[in-house]
Amino acid sequence: MFSAQTYQDRRAVLQGNVASGILLFLGNIENPVNFEHNPYYFRQDSTFLYYFGIQEPKIAAIIDIDENKTIVFGDELSIDDIVWMGRQETLKEKSLKSGVQERLPYAELSQYLLKAQSSGRKVHYLPPYQPSNKIVLTDLLGIKIAELQPSVEMIKAVVKQRSVKEAQEIVQIEEAVNVSNEMHLLAMRIAKPGVKEYEIANAIQYLAANKECQMSYPPIVTINGGILHNHYRLNTLKDGDLFLNDSGAETAMGYAGDLTRTFPVSKTFSTKQKEIYEIVLNSFNNAHHLLKPGVKFKDIYLKASEYLVEGLVDLGLMKGNPEEAVKNNAHTLFFQCGLGHMMGLDVHDMEDLGEQYIGYTEEEPKDTQTFGLKSLRLGKALESGYVVTVEPGIYMIPELIDIWQSENKNAEFINYDKVNEYRNFGGVRVEDDFLITDDSYKLLGNGLITTVDEIENYRAEYLA
Repeated sequence: MFSAQTYQDRRAVLQGNVASGILLFLGNIENPVNFEHNPYYFRQDSTFLYYFGIQEPKIAAIIDIDENKTIVFGDELSIDDIVWMGRQETLKEKSLKSGVQERLPYAELSQYLLKAQSSGRKVHYLPPYQPSNKIVLTDLLGIKIAELQPSVEMIKAVVKQRSVKEAQEIVQIEEAVNVSNEMHLLAMRIAKPGVKEYEIANAIQYLAANKECQMSYPPIVTINGGILHNHYRLNTLKDGDLFLNDSGAETAMGYAGDLTRTFPVSKTFSTKQKEIYEIVLNSFNNAHHLLKPGVKFKDIYLKASEYLVEGLVDLGLMKGNPEEAVKNNAHTLFFQCGLGHMMGLDVHDMEDLGEQYIGYTEEEPKDTQTFGLKSLRLGKALESGYVVTVEPGIYMIPELIDIWQSENKNAEFINYDKVNEYRNFGGVRVEDDFLITDDSYKLLGNGLITTVDEIENYRAEYLA
């Protein structure tokens, strides 16, 4: 945990940004794999971690704005718990570390909220993403799941605060990024013909565990990089394959890293692989150089897309004016997703609160209909203290190519005959994590090799 003062200060800021009522925070529970006492790895709710820091299941907390009090609701270990789990740090001790003096049994939460509601006071809560917390809310508030109405006022206040990272949070994120860097270098060392994808996934997860880290998301380690979130890991690597590794570590305090590198299974990139890779790398380099406060991330996405089109025009896969091609959405045959997202306590930071609040503004809402743009998680102007990923890519998806070609879609910008020569190419993505500073940006972590020469030279030591 951070210092008690950290959590007290965070709660004070939040309390000052919501007019009145009770702010309710629900912790997560241990979710069973197949029976109650065989749970999945416990991960506390990130907003609960941000304001209270207590990593314990089945607890809740409130900030009573009107009465200026903060209470943690939960139960101490019973003797049965101690018999099975041993003596652990008490909830009282954890609460004090969070700067909270008052604690009540979990069963008293319902009565506290009902009393407040009966006197006309509002109970603010965030969108529940776990089914268990949806049920808890219906019991606590006496309403149906379909009638749950998260507090927009609370959402906006939390987003405003959590978006700007503290210096101590950046330390945590850089720790996660540096472990992620090691994971990626390990993958580059062991990826060779005959190795299974799952062997690489297992190796990088083992490395993270030895650094006291979890994975910040299920790793994408695949020779089929054209599948954006490919979690199939049974393929055997062979000469000529292109390997994509999208993986990141999460620190014990919950902060994430998120990196992607693409490299050949062979000793060197083939001509086609190198050409596509360098188009993506050029887009990546030009895009992250545009990062600074006041610049809209959507505009960076559009410029990154233009750089991709320029390279594809040079290769003959596309034609015409790159800016016009992007305006007509022609680039999305190759770049179907967004350019990046906010990152912090969640790898896609705060997306449980709603992308319309995290990545956009009321004045410029998200485009939820246009292919490509509907997958752009972040579009609003950047601010100092934001942490974002930048991850352009080129993905060849045969099914998508067939549909577009059958419709002759964007034929003025796409050379379908040439595209079909690449239909089984797969995909390339390059991704790093950046802090927006007062006037520019900073690459987080110690840096990870990126260029064709760096990757080939590094792997040459291990493929001899």
